[in-house]
Amino acid sequence: MASTTEGDHREEEVPHNEDEDTGAQVAPIVKLEEVAVTTGEEDEDAILDLKAKLYRFDKDGNQWKERGAGTVKLLKHKVTGKVRLVMRQSKTLKICANHLVLPMMSVQEHAGNDKSCVWHAADYADGELKDELFCIRFGSVENCKSFMEMVHEVAESQKKKEENKDASATAGLLEKLSVEESKTEDKSRAEEEVPKEEKEEEVPKEEKKESKSEEAEKKPEEPASST
Repeated sequence: MASTTEGDHREEEVPHNEDEDTGAQVAPIVKLEEVAVTTGEEDEDAILDLKAKLYRFDKDGNQWKERGAGTVKLLKHKVTGKVRLVMRQSKTLKICANHLVLPMMSVQEHAGNDKSCVWHAADYADGELKDELFCIRFGSVENCKSFMEMVHEVAESQKKKEENKDASATAGLLEKLSVEESKTEDKSRAEEEVPKEEKEEEVPKEEKKESKSEEAEKKPEEPASST
């Protein structure tokens, strides 16, 4: 009997598990609302997306400095059709490069490394335009070639757009000049015709004056009154 009593007493002293689910629901102290995060790329389509490591040339130190490793993208705007190069660091998503791909942009293979290429650009990654010399290194030769070919293709297409724009502007200017010339010719013709009409109108007036003078001459003299 004593052993049984001791066993029951030990069972009662067993502590409850603190992690045991009691089924009670606790309301959160602070309610967090969902916030939409924008990247600034919502109106653009990615036409290139590759992993790479970016370097910029430090003029003061005369050496290459790493900007970061991450993803480089070529983004084409859905409305304007302009293409920009954007690269973000893989962990922090900090922008390493951000500039437009302009018609004069040229990408060249880095000497001594067929996985790397270099180019000049007016970059806006730091919040202000800076003339930078970039070098980017890819994990394979194929990715490096794909990057160079795509940039070259975009630059050529932008160049054609600029040429078409200039041609359209020139055509519009010529059309405007031709319209103005035709208006000037019409105006000069109208001014030449006006004096003829005025002369035709003046002729009857002179004839009218002459007729009045003739009538005065032909008018008989009144007889002198008898005194």
